[in-house]
Amino acid sequence: MTARWAVEVAPQRNLDIRWKPISLLLKNEPEPGSDYHDPVMKTHRMLRVMESVRAAEGEAPMKDLYFALGTAVHHDKQLDFDIGDLLSGLGLDPGHAAAADDVGFDAAIEASMDDGLGLTGDDVGTPIIAVKRSDGERVAYFGPVITARPEGDKALLLWDSLMAMMDIDGFWELKRTRTEGPQFGDRP
Repeated sequence: MTARWAVEVAPQRNLDIRWKPISLLLKNEPEPGSDYHDPVMKTHRMLRVMESVRAAEGEAPMKDLYFALGTAVHHDKQLDFDIGDLLSGLGLDPGHAAAADDVGFDAAIEASMDDGLGLTGDDVGTPIIAVKRSDGERVAYFGPVITARPEGDKALLLWDSLMAMMDIDGFWELKRTRTEGPQFGDRP
């Protein structure tokens, strides 16, 4: 939901979004065989494919690939699908699917995570938004965690509010108990 919101805001706030990985497998280190391990291993494999595409194609295909994978996982409720077919559907080389089993891409994933978590601290999850605040310092927050994508003026208000909070030294956290799950809406 946060990604869809950011995409809506981007052209109105002149944002250049970079889609970076965070692996819940590496972050949370679930025990092999646990109920949590299998799903996060599958999404980690998707991140390896993304890093393979990034290494070959640069940043240009990352948004479409991120959204295609997210649609498969969140809208279609699929973790077991043919990534090669998904890549082909995006006009990308289906050979990148082999990267799912290539631990060589883990270093890029870890470096990206280190960057984001270095700005936020390790006691956060995803999403993380990093920006340069008005004084030029690069800062980041975990969140916003939203269950529905705000649109129009509300989307801009949320972005502008987040940017205002990033400018305040000493501001760390807002939180309330979530009472509803994500409302994914139409397929992107």
